[in-house]
Amino acid sequence: MSASSRNTSIILVIIVLIAAAGGYYFWQQGQQAAGGPKGPPPSTVSSTEVETEEWQPVLLSVGSLVAVNGIDVGSEVNGIVSEIAFESGQEVEKDQVLIRLDDSIDIAALEALQADQALAEVQFKRVQGLLQKSVTSKSEFDEAEARFDAARARVRQQEAVIKRKVIRAPFPGLAGIRNVDLGEFIEVGDAIVSLQQLDPIYVDYTLPERYLPRIKKGQAVTTTFDAVPEKTFSGTVSALDSGIDTGTQTLRVRATLANPDGLLRPGMFAQVETVTGDAQPVLTLPRTAISFNTYGNVVYVINRGEEDALSVKRTPVTTGEVRDGRVAVENLEVGTEVVRTGLVKLRDGVAIKIDNSVALDDAEIGGE
Repeated sequence: MSASSRNTSIILVIIVLIAAAGGYYFWQQGQQAAGGPKGPPPSTVSSTEVETEEWQPVLLSVGSLVAVNGIDVGSEVNGIVSEIAFESGQEVEKDQVLIRLDDSIDIAALEALQADQALAEVQFKRVQGLLQKSVTSKSEFDEAEARFDAARARVRQQEAVIKRKVIRAPFPGLAGIRNVDLGEFIEVGDAIVSLQQLDPIYVDYTLPERYLPRIKKGQAVTTTFDAVPEKTFSGTVSALDSGIDTGTQTLRVRATLANPDGLLRPGMFAQVETVTGDAQPVLTLPRTAISFNTYGNVVYVINRGEEDALSVKRTPVTTGEVRDGRVAVENLEVGTEVVRTGLVKLRDGVAIKIDNSVALDDAEIGGE
């Protein structure tokens, strides 16, 4: 390539570079005239404030329901079912007849024993009269008296057998599904029906032994059940076990609950709160306002800058008990404004826009 050609190429390169630099300059001037480059739009969130609530101190536990009285009604004698006097699922009263067993043979045997008793009584009275006249010996009188006593005992024994052929409810309660049919032969101990006394009803639960000084009879208890989510059942502590379970180091506690509608049944799982003192002021936030993390929980405190510019500051927070979708918190002050929803997209210092137009329910969106 000749020297003139090289010079021409260099001049062309210089012209291109000058044109590019000039283009960039005019583009930059246009951007400045338009207000400069724009960052990402602010994140839309909802906000809330730290509030003070009165919370009673409680001990939380889980337990299960136990009937005040609950048994499988059985028979004390063998026999054939001759009558069923109740329906499955029926409310029954104390001493109400549940079933009768065939007693025709037993009654016939009783009549024979009653005849023997009558004869023994006649013989006893005859010997007694003769003894008064000194016509018979005292030993003959004693034998007659013994035969009479034995005859009366056999009658009473047979009457007891017949009485046991009628099975009655030992206490008032709700009968379950019957396990016998008419004409069925049952033996001693066979379960006829489950009977449960449901009002009141017990809830049994355990607490760690360290809470023993804080628990006593008469303390208020509130319970909730997954099977009846819309209701809370109140009661009182009615008994404490006499010792500590050495395997779990826990104390067994029993509370009594009113159950007039029969909504609660033995075996149901219960969440139990035992009230241990007077209400105390607690700082709380909705559960959704807290970002729960393995290495520490945080909230995003809202900072209001110049011209109402809003940003957030990532702030560690100590959390405690959760009740109805609200969490007890520390390290914050009453009235501190924090982000309530929309935390996932936030970072420390990011700009935000607040939209509280949608009404939120703490218990529904933040409940356990």
